[in-house]
Amino acid sequence: MTMMTLSDQAVIGGLKNKEDISKYAVQNFIPFDPVHKRTEAELKDSSGNEIKVTKGAPQVIIELSTNTDDEKNKAKNIVSEFAEKGYRALGVALDKGDGKWLLTGILPLFDPPRVDAAETISTASKLGVKVKMVTGDAIAIAKEIAGKLGLGTNILDASNLGKTSQDNDITSIEQADGFAQVFPEHKFHIVDELQSQNHIVGMTGDGVNDAPALKKADCGIAVSGATDAARAAADIVLMTPGLSVIIKAIEESRKIFQRMNSYTIYRIAETLRVLFFMTLSILVFNFYPVTAIMIVLLAILNDGAIISIAYDNVKYSKVPEAWNMKRVLTISSILGLAGVVASFLLFYLAERVFHVDRAMIQSLIYLKLSVAGQLTIFVTRTKGPFWSIKPSKTLLIAVITAQIIATLISVYGIFMSPIGWKWAGFVWGYAVIWFFISDSVKRISYKLIDKEKSN
Repeated sequence: MTMMTLSDQAVIGGLKNKEDISKYAVQNFIPFDPVHKRTEAELKDSSGNEIKVTKGAPQVIIELSTNTDDEKNKAKNIVSEFAEKGYRALGVALDKGDGKWLLTGILPLFDPPRVDAAETISTASKLGVKVKMVTGDAIAIAKEIAGKLGLGTNILDASNLGKTSQDNDITSIEQADGFAQVFPEHKFHIVDELQSQNHIVGMTGDGVNDAPALKKADCGIAVSGATDAARAAADIVLMTPGLSVIIKAIEESRKIFQRMNSYTIYRIAETLRVLFFMTLSILVFNFYPVTAIMIVLLAILNDGAIISIAYDNVKYSKVPEAWNMKRVLTISSILGLAGVVASFLLFYLAERVFHVDRAMIQSLIYLKLSVAGQLTIFVTRTKGPFWSIKPSKTLLIAVITAQIIATLISVYGIFMSPIGWKWAGFVWGYAVIWFFISDSVKRISYKLIDKEKSN
């Protein structure tokens, strides 16, 4: 069974007398492949005569034919004229059995870009993503389509790739708006060269010949209707027509990155403030600030709340992002050390100023670590003031629920000495004051880091 391509359907749809097809029987069929760029069929007519027909890239069919040079040049001019108007051309040739191919015509086909392509490319550019066209079409067609899509018209002939020095080759690839007359190996080469210059490369494709490049790319995207090979090689498979969903994927991935960044800063800061405070308390004061059961309660309530960070509201960046571990470690260390200072100050006030016994001090510190720890979530989730991005209801409910439980445990002394509502209110007020201090310290730290980076 032979599957018809869209071009086949267009040709058959344009026939005036479709009954003519029934006069021929297919004896052998060679499907299109991206290397030879043509398809071929052996036919037998109703009289028993055998012929061969071929259809494919016009430059390939013209070169294959035995027509005169004048006829070939005329055909090339026709192809160029079609290309300048944005029409893709196919060459058709016939072999009557003597082994000589005769060019019989040039078929113009209009293959418009997807309806959302121009808008998608424009939005991607605003998000800092450079879009390049990679096509097997002639340069003239590529330039015409690229102009309509707002890509730019610096379109290179892919056949020249790899023929110059490596530096010039890389520079040409980086500066190009697209590539025309591309073979499968060119796609892989383009992706490989861009990656060698530390570019994060995404690629869309749908055919078997796209599979190597899709696999090589940092993010391979198989479009709707792609072959099984392309789907298997891709990281993302689009199930519906159009490319606008790629923008949604970019936006969502950047939101995920923001949440991961916030969680990482929070997790490191919280680990530093708990471990440093406990270690120094034991070594310097020979005092265990929290019991084993308190540590378990902190872990359960904190981990249950921070899961909701995955559903938090965030603003995605307008430019591509990458991990800046120096900044992450700096901010988290500053917040962590601020938490250690706050914990030791509470310990000093409770023991030296208010003369509270150490069993009750443990309960006070437990509540402080729980409340201040989860308030830190609201500090780390933004670069600006904590109120600059409204937190999600899920995050608020999770934190409030966890802290209600932690407060009740402390007030009524479940697994620890009770502190009562008066001391619980004191700890809450103390934690809130340090929350505002930590937020101010964070904002100053970001400004200093960004200022140093700009210099």
